[in-house]
Amino acid sequence: MEGAGGPVRDAAKGQAWKAKGADVAVAQLGDVAAVARALEGVKGAYLLSPPSVASDDPLGESRAQVDAMAQAIAASAVPHVVFLSSIAAHHAEGTGPIVTVHHAEERLSAVARGVTFVRPAYFLENWRSVFAAVKGDGVLPSFLQPGRAFPMVATEDIGRVAAERLLVGPAGRRVIELAGPEDYTPEAIARALGEVLIGREARVVHLPLEQVAPVLTSFGVSAPMAALYRELYASLHSGHVDFERRDGAVVRGKVGAQAAFAALAA
Repeated sequence: MEGAGGPVRDAAKGQAWKAKGADVAVAQLGDVAAVARALEGVKGAYLLSPPSVASDDPLGESRAQVDAMAQAIAASAVPHVVFLSSIAAHHAEGTGPIVTVHHAEERLSAVARGVTFVRPAYFLENWRSVFAAVKGDGVLPSFLQPGRAFPMVATEDIGRVAAERLLVGPAGRRVIELAGPEDYTPEAIARALGEVLIGREARVVHLPLEQVAPVLTSFGVSAPMAALYRELYASLHSGHVDFERRDGAVVRGKVGAQAAFAALAA
């Protein structure tokens, strides 16, 4: 996209984009002035609020980051913001870390001249954390209910849809709910992932919700964040985490599980 650019926290990470003709600005998302400067004069901006999995106050930290982002949007008067939200962002509670983007949708809706919220389902790339278990033992550990299909989506589809919305331009407040070409049971994921990594189907090992916090904290996730993820999985099981479907049908992406896993393994 001619004239495109964006802020990064480390100048070195922007070099590849700079080589392609992008303008690169260095800014922390919590720095209102720096983000506002980066947004000045742009026709549209794709923004997200990355989670801090090691934070002892993940909700408070995210809220402060989003509030700063909203101030920067208001100061820069950027005409169109595309924001990475999440499935179930219409709920104010009971969704674990998703409540952070619920707050973001409220704040950005209040200040952005035009805003599009992309609400993707469970990222297929989240399964990368179990690649070692599949390769080593042929097993797929999963907190998701066995035999039940869940909407999932590849980040390639998220990026494509976000870019398309930026090119279309502002149209008031819009919500796009996004899933992959099909929903997947843990067993379907085990087949796709096993085929890519070991040439045969992996065996699903169902883990109870009581193990969410101990498993995640053992990998360096903070206790408060692990508790939020435990709530997320419980809400996936109950159906509380689902699409709102207020603005029409869920958009279906193009990239299936096996293609997403093959790209990750390459």
